[in-house]
Amino acid sequence: MQTLAGKKILLGISGGIAAYKCAELTRRLIERGAQVQVVMTHAAKEFITPLTMQAVSGRPVSDSLLDPAAEASMGHIELAKWADLVLLAPATADLIARMSAGMGNDLLTTLVLATDAPIAVSPAMNQQMYLNIATQENIATLARRGMSIWGPAAGEQACGDVGPGRMLEPMQLVSHCEAFFADKPLEGKSVVITAGPTREAIDPVRYISNHSSGKMGFALAEAAQKLGAQVTLIAGPVSLTTPQGVERINVDSAQNMHAKAMEQAAKHNVFIGCAAVADYRPEVIAEQKIKKTDDSDQMSITMVKNPDIIASVASMKEARPFTVGFAAETQDVEHYARTKLAKKNLDMICANDVSVEGQGFNSNDNAITVYWKEGKQSLTLASKQQIAQQIMASIAEKLEA
Repeated sequence: MQTLAGKKILLGISGGIAAYKCAELTRRLIERGAQVQVVMTHAAKEFITPLTMQAVSGRPVSDSLLDPAAEASMGHIELAKWADLVLLAPATADLIARMSAGMGNDLLTTLVLATDAPIAVSPAMNQQMYLNIATQENIATLARRGMSIWGPAAGEQACGDVGPGRMLEPMQLVSHCEAFFADKPLEGKSVVITAGPTREAIDPVRYISNHSSGKMGFALAEAAQKLGAQVTLIAGPVSLTTPQGVERINVDSAQNMHAKAMEQAAKHNVFIGCAAVADYRPEVIAEQKIKKTDDSDQMSITMVKNPDIIASVASMKEARPFTVGFAAETQDVEHYARTKLAKKNLDMICANDVSVEGQGFNSNDNAITVYWKEGKQSLTLASKQQIAQQIMASIAEKLEA
């Protein structure tokens, strides 16, 4: 069954160059069964014509608050009541600012004030405009009011700049819409996820770490939230944006991550240990920077074992969550994964071969096999977001069983 079948989406287009993508966006939404009503600002009509949007949507475009024919029946109120979702794409800095201020000086902003439907905002603007503190505060205001913020992406822009501010591509927005209307099998459940590397200090300026980017853990957090879960993300030192609706706790060392994990585990239904935690740490951290000496070409550091976070959670006697581990292997993946599954008393383990180029550490893609006591499921190479969605769906099935 199509997730968007019969859903009524009001697509609000404001005056940015990304408006040209809205014809494709509308077509793809309708392909999936949605009904799309387009509302355009006057500036939007400078970038794409109402005739084009009427042709692809199959509906007359609304663009004026003061249209006598439409307003004879209070048309803007009828549109506000009609929508199951209001999607603002592209949402320019100007539109976002006017919404933040609560203005209703055109049809689109009036609809935003008048609707009780959920609202999704897809920002699109020059990177400097997006990073301006006024825009950031306006977006934060909309998020606090319960609006979903979808994007922006980063990359080359029409003006030649490179940076954040690109509107998400049409199929990305379609995916967001599908996820929004999808069943929420984790509704009422809570999930805690560890992600990223840890850093084990040697002295005040040096540390031991690994190549984990944290992307898989962050993708899992986003997927769990979209399935209705309350999500807490315990993140090592990574420069990734926190997924919308996710609570983030930043940590540095394995010991710090262990403490936060044990603090949070008993409060959640599911614990996913996706972080690449250092197995060992220096026994002694030098108080001052260790200097290179001319009389020695070697340096010895005594290492001691770090606490095993996933094993500690799995061995909890009270309020133990459903516990999922990750295994990044370079050989005999199934053997080592099943050994860890049994030895650490896990409910599930996700294993991948990081020796394969193009998957795992620092990659946007992954291929994983999920193991549990009674069986396994192979997830072929796909984006980490897609893999995360499949993993979370599998976890949801196990919780319902």
